[in-house]
Amino acid sequence: MDAAERALLDASVQTAVADAVARDVPVDPVLARLGWPAMLSDEPEAAVAAVFGALGRTGARSGALDDLCAHALGFAPRPDLAVVLPAFGGWAPPGTVTAGTVRVAGLGTARAATATDLLVATDAGPVVVPVGAGTVTPIGGVDPAGGFHAVRAEWPGVTPTPDDGRAWAAAVALGQRAVGHEVAGAARTVVDQARDHARTRIQFGRPIAAFQAVRHHLADAFVAVEGLEAALDAAAVAGTPVTAALAKAAAGRAARSVVDHCRQVLGGIGFTTDHPFHRHWTRLLVLEGLLGTPEALLTDLGRGWIAAGGVPTLVDL
Repeated sequence: MDAAERALLDASVQTAVADAVARDVPVDPVLARLGWPAMLSDEPEAAVAAVFGALGRTGARSGALDDLCAHALGFAPRPDLAVVLPAFGGWAPPGTVTAGTVRVAGLGTARAATATDLLVATDAGPVVVPVGAGTVTPIGGVDPAGGFHAVRAEWPGVTPTPDDGRAWAAAVALGQRAVGHEVAGAARTVVDQARDHARTRIQFGRPIAAFQAVRHHLADAFVAVEGLEAALDAAAVAGTPVTAALAKAAAGRAARSVVDHCRQVLGGIGFTTDHPFHRHWTRLLVLEGLLGTPEALLTDLGRGWIAAGGVPTLVDL
């Protein structure tokens, strides 16, 4: 896919998702009509960047991450199949197998509330169990609109599909890059909101966008988003779990920087629910911990490199 085709894909997905959000209709059927499952097979990196970037820009919720992880684990995505994600802050398989019994403790997206089956990665391989095997409880927290759920299940007599861990590692890496693109999309919307506010907010007889301090905040936020997108592109080219983890860590740190700078530009209204900024701010707080927090990811990588006695070449510049 060349640059022009990539730009067309991004624009088409963004328009379709934004229209679905404006009309308050589910996003998943819209993505299905756009050919999201086929794109995931044919052009996974371009599809992930376009779809998750659009989800971040609009603040929409969907089961796209379920489809992504199912595909990476070798299962056909379907609307009634929800993937159990690791607990907040982690990336280990959410399921364990002991004496033929699968025990699950993890997170689910909004799809978990309507799915009939749960796809669970365990320490012995992936397995599909019925939703009735456990409980799916909505999580309120800072971002109730995100639709996340706590999933607990126990199912005896199940034999997982044998897996040496590589499929789960690939699913986590692709998921981390996807969440990174969603963070980048949300962060870019936050920058746009702060910029628009600076253009229209009048102080001392002129827009605050004319003040150098405000411009510095906006410039630093913009650079953080651009840097994150460059890191995500590099991770996609490298295609390794290590670069995916680093890109996810970079996403969390970039999100913090963008929020801090833009909150300064927005001033008092940025702390209220009168401005849409809070919706993306709270979503970014959740996305930061999905599939690993920056601190946990970097600590894990650092320990591995210390044990190995060196840092590998990560990206060819």
